[in-house]
Amino acid sequence: MAASSCARVFPPFECRSDPDFSGAPRPEKFSAKLRAAENRGACAGLSSLIFRFPPNFVRQLSTKARRKLQQHRRRPGGGRVVVEQSGRRRFRSGGGGCGRRRCLPRAAVFVFELRWECVAVHAGERLGRGIVTDAITTPVVNTSAYFFKTTAELIDFKEKRHASFEYGRYGNPTTVVAEEKISALEGAESTLLMASGMCASTALLLALVPAGGHIVTTTDCYRKTRIFIETILPKMGIKATVIDPADIGALESALDKNNVTLFFTESPTNPFLRCVDIELVSKLCHDKGTLVCIDGTFATPLNQKALALGADIVLHSATKFIGGHNDVLAGCISGSEKLITTVRNLHHILGGALNPNAAYLIIRGMKTLHLRVQQQNSTALRMAEILEAHPKVKRVYYPGLPSHPEHHIAKRQMTGFGGVVSFEVDGDLLTTAKFVDSLKIPYIAPSFGGCESIVDQPAIMSYWDLTQSERAKYGIMDNLVRFSFRS
Repeated sequence: MAASSCARVFPPFECRSDPDFSGAPRPEKFSAKLRAAENRGACAGLSSLIFRFPPNFVRQLSTKARRKLQQHRRRPGGGRVVVEQSGRRRFRSGGGGCGRRRCLPRAAVFVFELRWECVAVHAGERLGRGIVTDAITTPVVNTSAYFFKTTAELIDFKEKRHASFEYGRYGNPTTVVAEEKISALEGAESTLLMASGMCASTALLLALVPAGGHIVTTTDCYRKTRIFIETILPKMGIKATVIDPADIGALESALDKNNVTLFFTESPTNPFLRCVDIELVSKLCHDKGTLVCIDGTFATPLNQKALALGADIVLHSATKFIGGHNDVLAGCISGSEKLITTVRNLHHILGGALNPNAAYLIIRGMKTLHLRVQQQNSTALRMAEILEAHPKVKRVYYPGLPSHPEHHIAKRQMTGFGGVVSFEVDGDLLTTAKFVDSLKIPYIAPSFGGCESIVDQPAIMSYWDLTQSERAKYGIMDNLVRFSFRS
């Protein structure tokens, strides 16, 4: 439909009311100069963010640069940024450049470091948003539809000469700001926000896996995702091969024996926090023409850059760490414009649109994401070490511990190990429930990643409808506890 293609080309407006809003296109001469500089290696190894400073110095985010981050490996401290500045300026090249002074007519290129916490605060807002306002915070646009001034303008929209969301299900300016912020953190060309994490998972699977297709997934995962894969997808003739997260041989076998469309897994997984070697599985899958989707909810975009490691799509339940305040439901997928557009087109049909007030809460939550994640990483690691040494704890599951089976993988592909720790108490179901009830600070509740500590006993919280033996098939023992530490 028309809205599907127009939502992503919504023109970026400056965020102040006083500058010139002429929106003049960048001179072709400058683009040629920039390409020439890149070919000479002066800008080699740059990350995804390119900011253009026109004469009025209003900053705008460029889509072109976001593509670069997928070619650029994750950086623990932050991303390299290219800044284009109109006008004749002398500068000394940075990064992999030769260090000689250069002078480019009409434009110059500067390279500097931008830390991820700055990206989380400013991306999509100060750096250009689709709402003309001088407000520091992004306004909430509560509307169900968008009007056209004339019938001629409507026809221009239908024939793709005019940009508009047209209808609230197809997009919202407040939601776009949140999407741009997540794209900047993930180094993605595009992001799609939806009403929940499960909405994002199901829409993605329905959009990318054809009827009669085949997917590979892992044993440890969110239960509702498993239910959808095991009960709903087979109705469309879609088969699934389930493997252990660390069993590379099983993955290779599944890829050789089947025409696999998608490898779908969490990393770290829920609730045992198993880690998949994203770089390795991406290479194996891409050699067979298989897409890779990583659910990075437990990792967050700060601890793990799945797209930079080779994945095609990264998914998050934004309800958790991204929102971070236990007050909003949302889910998102990030990746190439082509793949996200495919999912977006189906999403426009199915619904599940994010309320703009929820989008505002996501924006608000992301401004403190780096502070919260940093504290949660630190607290969870310290508590995992304490629990592992405690005589009444049988086993601890946390990728930051050397005892974790994929600790070596987590150290290589993550900069922090997350705020959730799972462990087994030395006791039975009732003993474990007594332990949970005796805790004074955490809430007994589902979910995780917020400002409040949350604890649950998965055998009761998520698997109580199954018998003890049925739970054991999924590794869910009666004494298992999952603890999400507050920020």
